[in-house]
Amino acid sequence: MPVGLWVDKGGGGRGGGGGRGSGDKICGHGRMVRFSSPTTYRCCSPRYSNVNLKFVSIKELCLSLLKACSSMQELTQIHALVCTSGHASDGYLVSEILRFCALSPAGSLDYARSLLLRSPDLIPSSCWNHVIRGYAGRDSPREAIAVFLEMRNRGGYPNKLTFPFLLKACSHLSALHEGRQIQVEIIKNGVDSDVYVQNSLIHFYGSCREILDARYVFDMMHVRTVVSWNAIITAYVGRSQFDVSIGLFAEMRLSRIVPDEASMVVLLSTCVELGNLSLGKWVHCQAIETGLIINCRLGTALVDMYAKCGNVGYAGLIFERMVERNVWTWSAMISGLAQHGLAKEALDLFLEMKKRSIQPNYVTFLGVLCACSHAGLVNDGWRFFHDMKHVHGIEPRMTHYGAMVDILGRAGHLTRAYEFILCMPVEPDPVVWRTLLSACSSHDPNGSTGIVEKVRNKLLELEPRRSGNFVMVANLYAEVGLWKEAANVRRVMRVAGIKKMAGESCIQIGGCIHRFLSGDDSLVDRESIYWLLHGLYLHMKMVDCDFP
Repeated sequence: MPVGLWVDKGGGGRGGGGGRGSGDKICGHGRMVRFSSPTTYRCCSPRYSNVNLKFVSIKELCLSLLKACSSMQELTQIHALVCTSGHASDGYLVSEILRFCALSPAGSLDYARSLLLRSPDLIPSSCWNHVIRGYAGRDSPREAIAVFLEMRNRGGYPNKLTFPFLLKACSHLSALHEGRQIQVEIIKNGVDSDVYVQNSLIHFYGSCREILDARYVFDMMHVRTVVSWNAIITAYVGRSQFDVSIGLFAEMRLSRIVPDEASMVVLLSTCVELGNLSLGKWVHCQAIETGLIINCRLGTALVDMYAKCGNVGYAGLIFERMVERNVWTWSAMISGLAQHGLAKEALDLFLEMKKRSIQPNYVTFLGVLCACSHAGLVNDGWRFFHDMKHVHGIEPRMTHYGAMVDILGRAGHLTRAYEFILCMPVEPDPVVWRTLLSACSSHDPNGSTGIVEKVRNKLLELEPRRSGNFVMVANLYAEVGLWKEAANVRRVMRVAGIKKMAGESCIQIGGCIHRFLSGDDSLVDRESIYWLLHGLYLHMKMVDCDFP
C-alpha cells in the first residue's frame, strides 16, 4: 500500500492555483484518515505525483487498496474510508474486508468477528463463510461452530460453501454429535447432493472413525471425484482396514479415475503399516505410470515407506534424487538409517542437514536419539537431548523421554535411567517403564540393583490388566532360575483371568501377507503346512547333528 494517499475532491490539482479542497486529507503512517462522502474522487499516491490523476469511484478505490493491503493498520484505515464515504452497507466491500481479516496471515479474526456482530444489516453468506473458514483453519475450530450459530440467530442463510468449513471444524474436534446436526442442516438446505459437501462429510466421518457412515455417504454419491476416493480410502486406513483400502484403490482405477499425489501418499502409508515392500513398489510404479512428479511430499512418503519396509538403500536412492527436500524428508531418512542400525550414517546426515540450515523438528531428534541408542553413544544422546530444548526450542515429548531411557538402559546405566524417569517433568507412561524393564532383563536379571522390583510394581500399577507386563516379569524371574516367583506371577494371571496374547508370525508370498497365530487350527492347509515343517525339521537334524 502507498505510504500516503492524497485525495483531491473535484478540480483542484496538487500545484498551481487548485489547492486542496476542504474535504481533502493526507493518509500517512500512524494517522487515521477522515474523508467526506462524495462518490467520486481523484486520487494518487504522493510518490507518483508526476502521473496523470484519474477519476475513480470510492468503491473501486477501496477494492484497489484492499488488494494491496498488507497489515491490520492499513485495513483499519481502508475500513474508515468505507464507513465515512457511505459504503458501510455495501455487501461486497464488507465481504472483502472480512476476507482479509479472516484469511490473511496479517489479519485478525477478532476484528472480523466484531465487525460481523456489530453490523446492523443482513450480512451476505460470503461474509459469514470467510469468518467460519478462518476459525476452522486455525486453532479455534469451536469458534467456527459458534459463528455459524450466530449466523442462524441473525437470520443468515448458509450455502454449499458454508458446510465444508463447518465439517472441517468438527473433524478437528472429533465432534460427532455436532457434525450430525450439521448434516441435518445440509439436507434442510438442499445441498446434500453437492460433491464438495459430500466429500467433506466422508472426511468428517472418517476423522470420527465412523466408517459405516462414511461409506454410506460415499455409496450414495452419483458423481465421485478423486477427492471422494481419497477420503474414503483414508477413512479405512484410519481404521486399520488396509485390505479394504487397497481394494478401493483398485476399484478407483477400474472406474478410470486417475489417482493424484494424495492417493499415493495414503496408499504408501498403508504399505508402511503392513510392512509390505512389494505392495509399496507397486504403488511407486503406479505413481510413475500415472505421470506424477516425485515432489517433496510424495518423495518423503516414498523415502519413509522404503525405509520402514526394510529397503533403506532404495530410500537413500530416492532421497538423493529428490530436487526439493524439507525437514520431514530429512527426518524420514535419518530415522530410517537409525532403525536399521546405521547410526553413524544417520548422525552424519543430521550434521549435513544442519549445514544446509534446515531447522530440525521433534521427529528429527527422535531419529537422532534412536541412532545414539543403537550405537551406545550415551554422551552424544545427552547432548542432543539438551540441544533439542535449549538450542532449538523443541519441548521433549514422551517418545523423546522414552528414547533417552532406552539409551541409558542399553548402555547398562539402569540407576541413571531410573533417576531420569523420576525427574521427568511429566508423568511417565507405561511405555517408558516397560523400556527400562526390558533393559533390566539384559543388564540386571538377578535384580541386584533393586530397580526391577520398583519398575515391576509401577508397571503393574499403571496397567494391571496388560498380559504383556506379567509375561515380561515372569520371564525375568525364569531366566535367573527363580521358578517359584515366575509361577506366582502366572498364578496371579490365572486368578485375575488375564490371558496371554497368542504369538503371531507373518510371511509374504507372492505379494500377499499370510498370518499365523499360535494354537490356531482354522487354516485350511494346516495338515500340509505341518508336514512341511516336520520335513524341514528332519532335514536340519540330518545336516546338523547337534540340532535339538
